[in-house]
Amino acid sequence: MEIKPLFDRVVVEAVNTEETTKSGIVLLAKDQEKPQMARVIAVGPGGMVDGNEVVMQLKPGDKILYSKYAGSEFKIDGKEVTIIRQSDVLAKID
Repeated sequence: MEIKPLFDRVVVEAVNTEETTKSGIVLLAKDQEKPQMARVIAVGPGGMVDGNEVVMQLKPGDKILYSKYAGSEFKIDGKEVTIIRQSDVLAKID
């Protein structure tokens, strides 16, 4: 299935996080924090959003950091993805 986000939306897939602490303690899934690093899968076209022209700065394949509680999570074709606004992206990682 192909995802085509609308306006200033970005579809991201979380990058794997560490499952152990620095001291070697294994964390259960429920105890882990929501990841804030992700890889961009799809990008909307931009355009007029809330009366302002939005130019998309991201492209598929970019690695990003985004706000902790941003977006909506979905399961598509067995993959967990999050759809966020471009304004929730804090930084691109090279």
